Amino acid sequence: MTTTTVTEGPAVLIGYAWRLQIEAEAPVFVEGASYAGQIRERPNAADVLATLTSADLGILRISDMVLELALRPAQTAGLTPGRVVLDLVRTDLAPDLHLGFLLELPVILPVTRGLAP
Repeated sequence: MTTTTVTEGPAVLIGYAWRLQIEAEAPVFVEGASYAGQIRERPNAADVLATLTSADLGILRISDMVLELALRPAQTAGLTPGRVVLDLVRTDLAPDLHLGFLLELPVILPVTRGLAP
């Protein structure tokens, strides 16, 4: 299986919620399937910066061809400016199935921050 690296999409703003919809070219996101993904500074980094799963609604199936990824503000608060990577695995199969892509996401420190009491 070939892994594709994708570098398009919205930047993650530190301390803010983030969302991205991924659209496949074929109907691959099966109803009832579960998914997980980890965000790391780079693919070979040991530290997991954030985890998204279907169970915590960090990965939401929209249709057979669309998944929505979401990070809560608490998950982005610990990131540092630069780039992070994320890939996805289907976890309801044995063994787990890597979906064959890697997202490289820019991380930006926003100018407006620290407004919450």
